[in-house]
Amino acid sequence: MLGATDMRKAVNGLSMLVADHLDLDIFTGNFFVFCNRSRTIIKILYWERNGFCLWQKRLEKHRFAWPEQAEEVLEFSQRELRWLLDGLTPGQLKAHPDLYFEKLF
Repeated sequence: MLGATDMRKAVNGLSMLVADHLDLDIFTGNFFVFCNRSRTIIKILYWERNGFCLWQKRLEKHRFAWPEQAEEVLEFSQRELRWLLDGLTPGQLKAHPDLYFEKLF
């Protein structure tokens, strides 16, 4: 979805956005992807056989590539969605570097 989405929304709120604002059928099995204003959180909503699934990824560093204009909105394949989650854009050659944390105790 274009622009920023309120990440306090859960399944009901996000599915209403898809149905009301996008005028799309939420029960197709397609993945609907939402991003917060700072582009650090992505939520993915989809219907699977008998219920909704909601998946979230929060970046600790870096930002997701996210469309700002309607012309930039794309339909993704599963592979391209994986690229988005890894920090890739169509013109980018490498993903966000992995982060590793040490245990302090």
